[in-house]
Order: sequence, then C-alpha cells, then structure tokens
Amino acid sequence: MKVKKLIGALTLALLLGACGKNATEEHGHEEGGEHAEAEEAKKGAHGGRLLEQGGYAVELAIAEDGTPPKYQAWLYEGGEPVPATAGTVEVRLKRLGGIAENHMLKPQADGSLMAASIVGEPHSFDVEVLAKIEGKTLHWEYPSYEGRTEIAAKTAADSGIRVAPAGPGVIADEHEVQGLLTPMEGRIANVMARFPGPIRNLRANVGDSVRAGQPLASVESNLSLTTYTVSAPISGVVLARNASVGSVASEGSPLFEIADLSSLWVDLHIFGSDAQHIRPGVPVKVTRMSDGATIETVLERVLPGTATASQSTVARATIANVDGLWRPGSAVKARITVERQPAAMVVPLSALQNFRDWDAVFIRVGDLYEVRPVELGKRDATHVEVLSGLKAGDAVVTEQSYLIKADIEKSGASHDH
Repeated sequence: MKVKKLIGALTLALLLGACGKNATEEHGHEEGGEHAEAEEAKKGAHGGRLLEQGGYAVELAIAEDGTPPKYQAWLYEGGEPVPATAGTVEVRLKRLGGIAENHMLKPQADGSLMAASIVGEPHSFDVEVLAKIEGKTLHWEYPSYEGRTEIAAKTAADSGIRVAPAGPGVIADEHEVQGLLTPMEGRIANVMARFPGPIRNLRANVGDSVRAGQPLASVESNLSLTTYTVSAPISGVVLARNASVGSVASEGSPLFEIADLSSLWVDLHIFGSDAQHIRPGVPVKVTRMSDGATIETVLERVLPGTATASQSTVARATIANVDGLWRPGSAVKARITVERQPAAMVVPLSALQNFRDWDAVFIRVGDLYEVRPVELGKRDATHVEVLSGLKAGDAVVTEQSYLIKADIEKSGASHDH
C-alpha cells in the first residue's frame, strides 16, 4: 500500500512538472524580482532595485533590519545621490485577486525615503512606482512574485488538487480514549432446564441467531419420564452452549447463554484530570479497530466507581450494532467532544504546510496558486482556527497542498528572508 501511495505521489509530481508553469520569483527583499528567464534587475548602492529613467533613478528596497518590512528608497540624478527632500516616491501594489495597496514614502534623517506602512507577506505583487525628482515625473512597472505558481485547471484536477472557501466553523475540545464493548445488562439470558434429566436434542450452536420462543433443546424429565422443550427466553445470539446430547441437565446449570447484541455498551476509560471535564450528554465518536468504521453516539453516564485494574473512571455510552460487527469484548477507540467552540474562520488540517518559517496555506485565483502565511489558533482532529492571513471566501487548497509547495520550491524561488 505504501508503495502504491509513493507511486501515486510521484505521478502527480510529474504531471505538475510537465504541465505546471511556475510564476514564482526570488526577490530576496531587493524589491522587484522578475521571471527567471528575464535579465536580473540592476542593483543600487544599498542593494535595492535600481530604477532608471532620463538621467534620474530611484533605488527601491524592502527594509527589514530592525523594522517590520517597509519600502525604502534613495534618489539619484546623473548617477549621484540627491537629498530625500528633492523628490517623492509612491509604490502601488496589486496583489493576486486584484487587491490594491499604496505605500507613500517620506524623507528620513538618514537621507532615504521610507514608508510608514508595512508590506505584508507574501511579497508577491505587480509593482507600480511613481516618483518625482527635482520636478521630473517618473514611472515604472514590473512584476515581483514569490510563493506563486500557475497550474492549468485540468492538470490540477488530474493531480487531485481540491479547494474550498475559507469561512466560519467550529473547533471541538476533544479527548481521545480507549474502551471496551460489553453486552447491556438485562439483555443477557441463561437458558435453564426446568427439570433435571438427560438431554435428548440440542438445536442451536454458538453464534446462531435465535428468536424468543424458539425451541433450543429437548430434555427428558427424571420425574415424569416425559420429554419437554426448552425455548429461548429472548431474541439474540447464542454466546455459549454448556451442554451436549446425552448429558444430564441439572437444576441450576444453564444449557445456553443468549445475548441481545442489537445494542452494546461502550465502557470508556478516562484517566487523571480528564475525568473532571467529561459529563453525560456530550457527543462521542467510536471507532472500530478492525476496519476503522465509526459510529456516533452520546455519553450516557459516568460511573461512580473506579476501575480497579486501571484506576480509571469509566464513562458509558450505547451504540447500535446494526451490522453485527461490533463484538462484545472488543477494544475500541473513541473521541469524546467536551465542548464545541465557534470560530470566525477555520481550514482543514490537510490545508496546512510549513513554508519557509511560516505556518501557511495556499489559495487559488484562476489558475494561479499563492502562499498565504497564517496565524493559527485552536485546533481539533480535523480543523484549525485561522486568526489572520486569510479573508472569508478565499479558495484554500484543502487536498494535495504539498504538491503546490513542491512546485514552488522546485524552482528555488521560495525566497529566504
């Protein structure tokens, strides 16, 4: 099975390699990285991107040393630096999905211009720079992408990439425990002979389903020397047969043990302080270990005593044994939901990836996919709360998100801060 999964993953990666078009850039925070095949942008004295026009120039970078990411610029005329007060610089960004933001740069004491506004991650956008130096109006446009790739819709579908809108949800406070299936009290019956005597006939075996009133054995009475029939007192399954033809049925010895297994108790073992948080009425999801099948029920009671062997508190629920495959004595896993808390925005755990030093997800706009660093809150077994980094309705990659990450990273364009 593991080999098949590995082959499947490699096949998907090859599909992306053949059909996916990477739209990611490394800009190293020297603002304005261009496509890999384009000529590398010219650098200025401070390591920023040098934008030149008609004898004037603006060197533009994203400053991060001791400050959150902000645009910083230096002005030049005829190749020589000019004071920051000699001009103005405005940077207009258009992010994926048409989101626009503006950054106005103001003169600083060190001779540069710097914006007060922060450039949020990812630093992936189309850039427009408007400047004035000594009254000369200047204008530049260029793409600066990172953490972005382009994958055709058919390729994405064939690769199993799926998206879903980010939105509100519920985070459950859950406790995972183990337990044991047991027959319910009052649903077990011992089938007894009314009078002692030799057993002439037995009509059921262990595992047989029987109905109430069904004949199970014939016994010849030692008192009357007549044969009488022993019938099932309840409907259920034969758990034990304690007699054989020709043996003598004695008073007080059961011939059969029958249990109604249509419903079973699940006795769950709760340890330590967890027992203080668990109350009757909370939801429980029980998992069958043999095949992973699950069933949902509600915790009915917390037993007053303590299990002697394990020193655990026993919490009890009832499940319907519709398929008959929930077997008494079997160990099960269960997840007890203590509390369900609403969250303004959640995504599936399958959407999460580690990208650079971020917790991140990937969003899709058209055929473009781009990383979104996210701040995470509470999580449960299936979902995690997103505190920031997404907006409601963002199309988040929920399946095969690692393929998006791999397609971005294979170009070496994930960019190191």
